[in-house]
Amino acid sequence: MSSPNPTPQVALLIETSRGYGRQIATGVARYARLYGPWSFYINPGDFEQFLPELRYWRGDGMFARLDSPKLCAGLVAAKLPTIALEMTEEQLARKSPTSRFTDLRVDGVAAAHLAAEHLLERMYPHYAFVGIAGKVWSQRREVAFLTRIKKAGFVAQTFVPPGPPAKQSWEHERPALAEWLAGLPKPVGIMACNDERGLQVLDACRLANIKVPKEIAVVGVDNDELLCELANPALSSVALNAVMGGYRAAAHLERLMRGKTPRNTVLNVEALRVVQRTSTDAVVSDDRAIATALEFIQQTKGRGIKVEDVARHAKLSRRELDARFGPGVGRTVLTEIQRVRLEHAKRLLEETDYPIPHVAEHAGYSSASYMVQVFRNRLDMTPAKYRASVRMLSIGGDAAL
Repeated sequence: MSSPNPTPQVALLIETSRGYGRQIATGVARYARLYGPWSFYINPGDFEQFLPELRYWRGDGMFARLDSPKLCAGLVAAKLPTIALEMTEEQLARKSPTSRFTDLRVDGVAAAHLAAEHLLERMYPHYAFVGIAGKVWSQRREVAFLTRIKKAGFVAQTFVPPGPPAKQSWEHERPALAEWLAGLPKPVGIMACNDERGLQVLDACRLANIKVPKEIAVVGVDNDELLCELANPALSSVALNAVMGGYRAAAHLERLMRGKTPRNTVLNVEALRVVQRTSTDAVVSDDRAIATALEFIQQTKGRGIKVEDVARHAKLSRRELDARFGPGVGRTVLTEIQRVRLEHAKRLLEETDYPIPHVAEHAGYSSASYMVQVFRNRLDMTPAKYRASVRMLSIGGDAAL
């Protein structure tokens, strides 16, 4: 059954005041511009959203978070094709009236693993997680982070907010979080469940006179560039392919509005990589020379350097560097150079439209054919295929190098 309206009427009941919500909405808008037009009902603002007056609004489909019982009940009663963000397992269960909705969720396991790997690479001896009580997406990221840290041989602590979720406020939490952070063993790497929570961790660090990133490193999720750059210090964050996620969700919703029943009931938003900023711009190691070597490799992005250059920068002989680097880091110096260089090449492919030879040159590869060989060996795909698999439908064009 096709839409009764010549122009589909779609409610966008998501938090457009936040980076993730804006990116999802951008992907939806991009799809509608290419294949629509669609007419949107929007409540600009935060997590709290309200249904349109259904007596007057003749809708065809909805995007929404099921964050309140009232909104959830209204969405069920509307009986419209719906894409819901971050549904709980109970909401997805067959007996639930919301089980007919399609769930659009961040790949929380991948996001948490990226954050954990980022902190582990900086060799912090202690780890912790700060989430938001009562949010299923935060709980998923917490479990995945703790699991990955445990696999690496560490135990991560978790902040437990004071009082029940209904009575929590930042004014109440701030001194409690500062006290908890002050009591953690240092130095410690912390994953915050999202960027807003990451900013609160940084705020609590200032209250407790904790140095970031020397004593505490903080990484968030969403890569909301405005929030991350306004933070003091600037916040590192896991970048999500949320624009593409919104685009794919819009395509899915259109099929639903046309009466088709796609198989997928869960759509994943990919976690891409960690965008490093000042909040994690440190390497912690008892061996200062090895920390210097790691920082040099990261600063150069592995471009145009050899193992001898790293040894010279760390003021060690090649033999001494090799002897101390492997046991301390778990990789050889050459492997670390190659890993960092590959990560930079992946970022260029994700964020720019540069031709493959141009990417190879900027990433420090001797030729495009050699970079293709590296991608095939390491990722089992060509650079072009990698770009197509994770390409973000960004608005702003090329990202700065």
